[in-house]
Amino acid sequence: MIVDTMNVSVRSLARKPVVLTDGTVLGTLYNITVDFRTGTIVNLIVKPQNEVPEFKKEEGMYLIPFECVRAFKDYIVVDRRKAKA
Repeated sequence: MIVDTMNVSVRSLARKPVVLTDGTVLGTLYNITVDFRTGTIVNLIVKPQNEVPEFKKEEGMYLIPFECVRAFKDYIVVDRRKAKA
């Protein structure tokens, strides 16, 4: 994973665009799920902008495993191939 391990506030991630490595805009970050025992991010909850059938939806939102995140700065970049696996 290429995610920078520096400390990032959750507030700074709010409403960031989520894009796939092939350039497809998936949507906007809506929320995250966290494992409270370990403090690690488990999933990104993304409000869809485009329909991408291979991604799991719950209650109309995409659930993206955090392990699929490649980078975040101006955009959150998700590895499409890893997310399909």
